[in-house]
Amino acid sequence: MNAFRVWVTPSDYDYLVCVDGLDNARWLLAELARSFVFRSAQPIDQNERSSFCTFLVPRNSMLPFSRFQKLLGAIPEVTLLRIAAAP
Repeated sequence: MNAFRVWVTPSDYDYLVCVDGLDNARWLLAELARSFVFRSAQPIDQNERSSFCTFLVPRNSMLPFSRFQKLLGAIPEVTLLRIAAAP
């Protein structure tokens, strides 16, 4: 699999994960589900005007933002961008 771009934006209860490409978003969601237990409250949302897709990862005390960024950064296929992108 080729490298793809990922942005993460924290909110009060979730992390909004923005991924470049629907197939990449599906793959990353499955990869994250294997890494730790969580359920996404919403399905992957694909932006009709671009290749960006988003999904939510529930925020909890066991997974602070910095740890989630490290988890994503440790995945070889992920190019984690530290700025938020508008999906």
